[in-house]
Amino acid sequence: MLDKTNVKSAEKVVVRFSGDSGDGMQLAGNIFTNVSAGVGNQVSTFPDYPAEIRAPQGSLSGVSGFQVSIGKGVHTPGDQCDVLVAMNPAALKQNIRFLKPGGVILTDIDSYTDADLKKAQYITHDAFTELGITAQTLQVPITSLTKAALADSGMDNKSMLKCRNIFTLGLVCWLFERPLPAAEAFIRNKFAKKPAVAEANVRVLNAGYDYGHNIHAGVSTVRIETEDPRPGVYTDINGNTATAWGLIMASEKSGRPLFLGSYPITPATDILHELAKRKDLGVKACQMEDEIAGVCSAIGASFAGNLAVTSTSGPGLALKSEGIGLAVIAELPLVVIDVQRGGPSTGLPTKTEQTDLMQALYGRNGESPVAVVAPASPTDCFTMAFEACRIAIEHMTPVILLSDAFIGNGSSAWRIPDDDEYPEIRPNFVPENLRNSEWKPYMRDDETLARYWAIPGTEGLSHRLGGLEKDAATGAISTDPANHEKMVLTRREKVARIAYDIPELELNGDPEADTLLVGWGGTYGHLLSACEELNNAGTPVAHAQFRYINPLPANTADVLRRFRRVVVAELNTGMFADYLQAKFPDVEIHRINKIQGQPFLVKEVVDGVLKCIN
Repeated sequence: MLDKTNVKSAEKVVVRFSGDSGDGMQLAGNIFTNVSAGVGNQVSTFPDYPAEIRAPQGSLSGVSGFQVSIGKGVHTPGDQCDVLVAMNPAALKQNIRFLKPGGVILTDIDSYTDADLKKAQYITHDAFTELGITAQTLQVPITSLTKAALADSGMDNKSMLKCRNIFTLGLVCWLFERPLPAAEAFIRNKFAKKPAVAEANVRVLNAGYDYGHNIHAGVSTVRIETEDPRPGVYTDINGNTATAWGLIMASEKSGRPLFLGSYPITPATDILHELAKRKDLGVKACQMEDEIAGVCSAIGASFAGNLAVTSTSGPGLALKSEGIGLAVIAELPLVVIDVQRGGPSTGLPTKTEQTDLMQALYGRNGESPVAVVAPASPTDCFTMAFEACRIAIEHMTPVILLSDAFIGNGSSAWRIPDDDEYPEIRPNFVPENLRNSEWKPYMRDDETLARYWAIPGTEGLSHRLGGLEKDAATGAISTDPANHEKMVLTRREKVARIAYDIPELELNGDPEADTLLVGWGGTYGHLLSACEELNNAGTPVAHAQFRYINPLPANTADVLRRFRRVVVAELNTGMFADYLQAKFPDVEIHRINKIQGQPFLVKEVVDGVLKCIN
């Protein structure tokens, strides 16, 4: 082993945890992320789940990964890692491509038996030589050391092996000078109902830390630079949890009780789980029998005066389409959350894509316009969930929130907002002066064209809504051609006017550049990093990220026409590029597309922009 001679300093580093899906890599990565956020680091994570359910132990198809970048100026989980934790030969083979030149490999040498190598499809008995590895490799007997640390614990062999991830976490905490008390607190909270398990893991955590400290582990420790954060309470939060909390904030700010009607589906289920815990805040979360029941129960809740939400992913959005059309024609506020995943059909349930955009915009029968918004990051899921609710309630329309698996499962450091940072949401209730025999269901606000919201049980506001076209004046069923056209155009114009109630599109990078890099939703961090890298290398580029899709921000045309070329990068075959080209045919639009179930690498975006320019 090499002697540790100094402590290095770095602005940011990337660590990738990898092992069997049962090795606890997601937990180890989450604890490391949480501790790093707590000491003032910016963080960005990418949980990379295997598509198979409990693939054979030690097999290539069962490898689970968790990548995290920590430090200053962190926008993405990183293209490659500085440290690769590989708990077995399969994890090493699957993830060695993610290691930077000069990086460090930390692996459990106890797992490199001939049987393990065979399951991971090695040809020889030396995995490191076969893979051509020249990086620094810390071959630590993690299994043996974990058992030794728990020898007098009374735990059986299987239970002790479950603690190997925490030993590894302790070693990584030593390597990056993470404070152990914060990790210990996380572990005790995680296993609060099993105190013996909690204490065993705390012991193993310290054993891993001490191992690195006592033998100096062959590499230097790394001190990560921290930001000068805005004062407040910070936590590590993933996108799905942030979405749930944003809905709760909207409920508080609107005075409307929150109802979620949902059916479990990867990767959106965590929203249902989180809201189901919040009965203390008056949340009603109902797991329905299917996707159709989920959206229909939410529509009923909306008619009754609730802030109504339904959550799903790809194929679930297709099943909800008829229900969403009902909410459109009834003009009821409804928030539909779609955490996008790889498709079509069941597709790639654990992988990320942006391939539901056209379905969100047009995937219903008839002229059925809805508002569409898309959060840009895990923490932005809070803001955009709040915004989706605000738009739905104040404009009396369904709103589709297009998150995705990358930001839904990924996490960032988040400052818990003060109460006054988010505005009051003003439900478009029937005005007092109309609460008499003159009021009809489709009377509207003159400015927004939003139909007034009448809560059942309110005196003088008895009414019926439904899926058949209604007369604009009386609210009675109507098949009159002129009336139908009037209602279609009114509903369309109502959604279009939302453009005057949302922020204008903002630019990053060089506003005087000839090239504008455009993205939408969860690709924000990768595109912003690519823009910064290009500008630092002498290629002027501006960047714009769309969070409001329908309607587009009011200044969109002015922004796009300012540039000689517009390059749209998205995780699909070009849906947003097609959408913009149709609306602005005079704009020269180029495309960067990826449909591999994985987020962009910053390098892929940089190379794509240079190719378009050249």
